[in-house]
Amino acid sequence: MKKEIKKVFGHNYYLLGIRKEDGQKVWLEEGHFDCGWYYGLGYVEIFNKNYTDIEEHTHFDCLFLTNKIYDSFVDYFQETTLNDKEIWKLLENMKALYTIRDYSDLLHLGGAHITQNDNKEIIKNDAEYKRINDVVIPTLLNEVYKIVGGAENE
Repeated sequence: MKKEIKKVFGHNYYLLGIRKEDGQKVWLEEGHFDCGWYYGLGYVEIFNKNYTDIEEHTHFDCLFLTNKIYDSFVDYFQETTLNDKEIWKLLENMKALYTIRDYSDLLHLGGAHITQNDNKEIIKNDAEYKRINDVVIPTLLNEVYKIVGGAENE
């Protein structure tokens, strides 16, 4: 299956494949820095026929980063744009992205955002938060775009 990138709502969407359950195309939205403090990433979308609206929205981690990571991915699709090596690399990078994004949030907020953390000032680290958001996350996202966008095979 050929890789495809579609620009919708001002963002790039990368075709992951055709969903086994109903033959719908499944797209991964590019990550973006939101609300001035965190990365929104891993959004998996299914569009309507004209690509004027999103019919379904879910998250990559909920769909694929479960107990059986590789199996969750390949079993979801009737056909995918990725070969086995690319699937493993995508899963590795997406898991790393979710982990580092959670760490970035912790460093910024000074806690897990459940309640007030008494150790907030010890946890907060603006320099590391900045490095993660300016260097680490963009680097990992670019690796994902290479894999799902086709540059991986060039």
